[in-house]
Amino acid sequence: MEPRIQYAQTTDGVSIAFWTLGEGMPLVYMPAGIFSHIQLESQHPSTRHWYEALAKGRRLVRYDGRGTGLSQRDVTGFSLDSYLTDLEAVVGRLGLRTFALWGFGDSGPVAISYAARYPERVSHLLLWCTWARTSDPPWIDALGELMRKDWEAYTETVAHGLLGWSAAEEAGRIAALIREAVTPETALAATRAGNELDAVGLLSRVRSPTLVLHRRQTRWPEVDVARGLSSRIPDARLALLEGESPLPQLGDTESVLAAIDEFLGEGEPAAAPLPSGTAVILFADIAGSTALTERLGDAAFRDKARELDGALRVAIRECEGVPVEGKLLGDGVLAVFTSARQAIEAALRCGKAGNEAGLSLHLGIHAGDVIREENNVYGGAVNIAARVSALSAPGEVLVSETVRSLARTSAGVRFEDRGEHALKGVSEPQRLFAVREGA
Repeated sequence: MEPRIQYAQTTDGVSIAFWTLGEGMPLVYMPAGIFSHIQLESQHPSTRHWYEALAKGRRLVRYDGRGTGLSQRDVTGFSLDSYLTDLEAVVGRLGLRTFALWGFGDSGPVAISYAARYPERVSHLLLWCTWARTSDPPWIDALGELMRKDWEAYTETVAHGLLGWSAAEEAGRIAALIREAVTPETALAATRAGNELDAVGLLSRVRSPTLVLHRRQTRWPEVDVARGLSSRIPDARLALLEGESPLPQLGDTESVLAAIDEFLGEGEPAAAPLPSGTAVILFADIAGSTALTERLGDAAFRDKARELDGALRVAIRECEGVPVEGKLLGDGVLAVFTSARQAIEAALRCGKAGNEAGLSLHLGIHAGDVIREENNVYGGAVNIAARVSALSAPGEVLVSETVRSLARTSAGVRFEDRGEHALKGVSEPQRLFAVREGA
């Protein structure tokens, strides 16, 4: 099944097409310059398998840059800032706080620039067969006139030049994708702008853990370019792999994936089991679900609820919580955390996601002992979290006094006292607090 195409809007009003695949640590996979078409790529077996392998255990994000693929085509301006704007639109649309970033080919200078500007956001930087300053091989420069006069011949020549003349079938497919991905006029304008991209001066400012990947026998860019990158980025690692294809999905993909998994795995928290002791419990439920079902219809309501359910589980995992599997939104989403601060952050993000989806949520948090059985958690603390959630106003986060005590010096939020409440099945009244953003 092809990933679902979605759109993000840039600050200068350009629509950027993207898809996501998998769940877990986000990996944003930048386009290799202007030759990008996220739908056609996914239809080819080798590329589809490559993306599926990358998405195992993580959330892969792939997008088309402005003027290409399924993104808005009627664009005239190309620059480093505009490419950074495309990236920012996608990560903003997905609400990604931190993510690994993959720069490939012409997107290398953009990835380096973003990592240097926003070190707190890029958890890992991966650079594949790329450079800091655009430096096309002489034969590319010589094709400028061919681009204007014979677009098909130009695309065939570029594809064979990159992959070799013996790779007839694969080069033909790449050439066809290029013709679908971009117009000759856009390709010419973007190529001119690309020749001005220069992130050399930013290499020493990159603070994210960086892995430079390159194949030894690739004719362009030459392996010395990769050595230069790794030597100028502080503490960067260099992985030189065997093979000649500049496309990671061709040739020996297993060694590429192994290097990526090893590198990214160092920053990924181990999957925590549901705790069988003290935990912070978040309970979320849709406000007025019965009325919404009657207004929207059961099928439409369930579709919207399932989509929101997925967004909530991503937010929970990104805040290092563990959502309890097997419970769908509408019956309530339950998650456990080891930190009150992380639970509150996740609840606030869930509330925003619900409001954006038009399905406001009741959100409640309590902390206490839980009992784990298979893929569920039970106990009085879970029941209290559900009762606290039911008392919250739509879109509001309510917490128990226990949670407030755990988080009041670390969560960066304010707590508004809502007084004591008698909760069903709980012998003693519970003092509750509404969470307000801003310390």
